Amino acid sequence: QVQLVESGGGLVQPGGSLRLSCAASRATLGYYAIGWFRQAPGKEREGVSCISSTDGRTYYADSVKGRFTISRDNAKNTVYLQMNSLKPEDTAVYYCAQRRITTPQGFCVITSYEPDYRGQGTQVTVSS
Repeated sequence: QVQLVESGGGLVQPGGSLRLSCAASRATLGYYAIGWFRQAPGKEREGVSCISSTDGRTYYADSVKGRFTISRDNAKNTVYLQMNSLKPEDTAVYYCAQRRITTPQGFCVITSYEPDYRGQGTQVTVSS
């Protein structure tokens, strides 16, 4: 079992930045995708950005391209999401999740791909 714990959410003004962290309780062997998802009240879950465990391939939703950057530190078993130029429509609960033998794009886009592990989430609120 792997526990994923998110941190770094909060309240920020439009145009501001936040960095989310997702720390895994242990390393996972093999090929998998890990990424960030968000869900706002009354809206469907959206795959924001995902990254592969091995080759570093990434996927970004069109809504965040050019503003968000995903990265990973394998030594720390941690994945980050740097969020810049935040907009009110970025307000949501953000959670990280992981799924085996899945590409980053597949995991982020295909809604039927349920994660093997997911965190509890962290609230991001963008408001003036």
